[in-house]
Amino acid sequence: MQYRQFGRLGFRVSVLGFGCMRLPRTETGDIDEAEATRMLHYAVEHGVNYLDTAYPYHGGESERFLGRALKGGYRQRVKLATKLPCWEVKEASDFDRLLNEQLAKLQTDHIDVYLLHGLRKARWEPLQKLGVTDWLEKAKADGRIGAAGFSFHDQFDVFKQIIDAYDGWAMCQIQYNYMNETIQAGTKGLQYAASKGLAVVVMEPLLGGKLAKAPDAVQKLWDTAARKRTPAEWALMWLWNKPEVTVVLSGMSSMQQMVENVASAEQAAVGILSPEEVELVGKVRDTYESLRAVPCTSCEYCMPCPNGVDIPRSFAILNSGLMYGDMDDARRRYTQFMRGQDESILASSCIGCLECEQQCPQGIPISQWMPYVHAILGEGKPYRPEDRPTG
Repeated sequence: MQYRQFGRLGFRVSVLGFGCMRLPRTETGDIDEAEATRMLHYAVEHGVNYLDTAYPYHGGESERFLGRALKGGYRQRVKLATKLPCWEVKEASDFDRLLNEQLAKLQTDHIDVYLLHGLRKARWEPLQKLGVTDWLEKAKADGRIGAAGFSFHDQFDVFKQIIDAYDGWAMCQIQYNYMNETIQAGTKGLQYAASKGLAVVVMEPLLGGKLAKAPDAVQKLWDTAARKRTPAEWALMWLWNKPEVTVVLSGMSSMQQMVENVASAEQAAVGILSPEEVELVGKVRDTYESLRAVPCTSCEYCMPCPNGVDIPRSFAILNSGLMYGDMDDARRRYTQFMRGQDESILASSCIGCLECEQQCPQGIPISQWMPYVHAILGEGKPYRPEDRPTG
């Protein structure tokens, strides 16, 4: 196993971390405890020493599982990270209540790395008003947590603001992969955090598994490489190639994934990819991008829609389904996530007022696209390129 320094702290961590959000399940949907324990012990025995979980994972059972699985000396061999469920914090006393609950579930007297979960502007500002950074200092002083960090889902400017607001951050956790260099914190965020001495833990290295199965056009590119790797291994090596990346989390749900990823991590190194291989990854990215249906850049100049439609997200979900060959997932995300907020944000709510089209720098005929997007994602009609709106 390869190891890297964890930011400014005095310890090293494995380049592969075990993310405990997608543990194997039984037919009833519960954690398959026997298999998950076997995977966890295999990971530790093969040098993985960074485990990441959170309060809501597996309906709150992931932390309890780890508390049981780390008995027998395994707890002492790892750095354990979990996260404060920020949405549960209504008053300052909730900080202690939630942390103490998590310590009990994990059956430990301290958490090595404690993160504020899923920070974005709307979540960060209320926590600041409740004095969250002062509380983190107290929790570090009394030994309940070893280091403080945060996971992040917003834009770079917000990311920078959060980092600059508190000198006590030891790490951050960002969504990052070769398709997301300009998404959320992105490459700029990775480099900024590292320049401040923070450890950077990467989540979604395979974009929720989408980069592990390549469409034909992408696989043909991978096949041109002299050094043969699986699509998943290419994605992981692209991350480990960067000196700013400390840990890459993988949410492994089978022993096969565990064995393959551990084997890959044993080869990880800064500079592992040649310039030609880095260029190849860029060509793969471009090929994925060419599979998009709509040339939307998510600049949001079209927003807010006077009728409430989330135009950029509608396009993003359709494009994702086409790029990664998973329209079933795209339809699920459209109907469950978007409808779960407010039905007015669905593409079907477009009334064709054309206000958005006057603002779109790409000249997209949005009023024609919205019913088409809804027909595909909301009604299940097949996507046919020849039917696309042309303006």
